[in-house]
Amino acid sequence: MIVLDTHALIWMDADDPALGPQARQRISEEWRSGRVAVSAISFWECALLEQHGRIVLPVAIEVWRAELLAAGLVEIPLDGRVGLFAAGFFELHRDPADRFIAASAMARNATLMTADEKLLAWQSPLPRLDARR
Repeated sequence: MIVLDTHALIWMDADDPALGPQARQRISEEWRSGRVAVSAISFWECALLEQHGRIVLPVAIEVWRAELLAAGLVEIPLDGRVGLFAAGFFELHRDPADRFIAASAMARNATLMTADEKLLAWQSPLPRLDARR
């Protein structure tokens, strides 16, 4: 399973060229088996980005989320286990959303797809893929 960081989700949905060819291939392969996921916090983060004019979604956020989930995207809920993992990642990132996203991947023994330099450089057993490649 791969867990997309918020920007990777946005790039995937918009067919943004920032998403690299290896990342696209991996998403395509994993999508067929229902193994592409996002942390629920990513939808919260997208809603905030849209409210602040930093992204424009093709439809209302509620519709966008529903369409992605109906198409096969898996949403990882925030629960106590994810929260406890995230609490231990303060050295990783000051942004709590990034800590929840990394914790969601770790809780599922998944690979995190991100372009975030801090997440990519983090000394951790969590498998990561650079979304730009």
